[in-house]
Amino acid sequence: MQSHQKPLYMIIKDDLKEKILAGEYKEDQQLPTEMELAEQFGVSRITSKRALIELDREGLIYRKRGSGSYVKKREAKGSPFETGGTGTTAPIISMILPYMATGELDFIKGATDYLDTKGYYLSIHNSNWSKDREREFLLRIPKNGSSGIILYPISTISNNDVLNALHWNDFPLVLIDQYIDSLPVTSVVSDNAGGGYMAAKRLAELGHERIAFVSSISIEFRSSVRDRYQGYCQALREYGLSIDPELVITDFYREADREGSNIFYPKLIGKMMELGVTAIQAEHDHLAVELLRSSLDMGIRVPEQLSIAGFDDHMISSLVEVPLTTIAQDYGEIGRKAAELIVSRIEELDKSPERALVPVRFVERASTSILSEKAAETGTSIT
Repeated sequence: MQSHQKPLYMIIKDDLKEKILAGEYKEDQQLPTEMELAEQFGVSRITSKRALIELDREGLIYRKRGSGSYVKKREAKGSPFETGGTGTTAPIISMILPYMATGELDFIKGATDYLDTKGYYLSIHNSNWSKDREREFLLRIPKNGSSGIILYPISTISNNDVLNALHWNDFPLVLIDQYIDSLPVTSVVSDNAGGGYMAAKRLAELGHERIAFVSSISIEFRSSVRDRYQGYCQALREYGLSIDPELVITDFYREADREGSNIFYPKLIGKMMELGVTAIQAEHDHLAVELLRSSLDMGIRVPEQLSIAGFDDHMISSLVEVPLTTIAQDYGEIGRKAAELIVSRIEELDKSPERALVPVRFVERASTSILSEKAAETGTSIT
């Protein structure tokens, strides 16, 4: 699971916002510069600039090129998104993400690059993997003047009642990373089935017959995991390999958190060794890295005794002790396409829902290799 720590730019933004609303900064008073804020909070100038951009988008400040940022005059009535002096609503699209990491920043960049060309702003909201917080955003954002929502849902089984209400009330909504079969809402997702197929196909080509599919969450929890599993099953069938339910290991993140990774993952690896597993296809790179490091700590050679493949091409996949074979997602294109479709939904209300599929790419590194004859004969016993 990802860390739920508040992003640094949000800490700066919230501090300034609190002081503005409390009157510590008066109307038309200049705020500290990007450089001053960076020094004050011990962050990069990019981070402090992001905080000021978000305050600007919320209508609390205005920025003068070459001069700085100033507190905007607050209207007695009206939406917080009203632009000073015009009485009109700024075109804002809200993006709700479950956490902030490298891929999520690429979602934001892809969306912003497109929205900038169309005159829309993008506001970012972090649900911190909380379905209640996600629900709060889904209920509040439409009332605050946002023109539409791009949602990365924490799962495909949470808050479906609110999503249905938004859909039937014709509020522009686009999902990213996942789709919901029962809800006719536009979505932009990676070709997860294709990626799952690529990884399993390659492992089968390398001679592996006992290939485990490992996911920390249940398969029904997210469409992305379901599709990766379907791709895995398709590849195994095409190579004449049966899908062994014992080698499909899922829904253990609570147990892993409770026991601790140093205890849980060696036990999981040991169980797979007993089942004769010679290759693991993991739900995502962070899980793959946990499995890889536990294997190495146990004296299992990767990839000589055990091949491991991940999914996402996260930065850690190329930096881990044995660089990880993985599937690369194009997060920037997902963000860009979602922005394009939400604008289309806003400007053409009769636009039919669609599921846009963004291609993925197989990245082979050192964590996978041909199954040796010795490993095939004796299994991947620990030496």
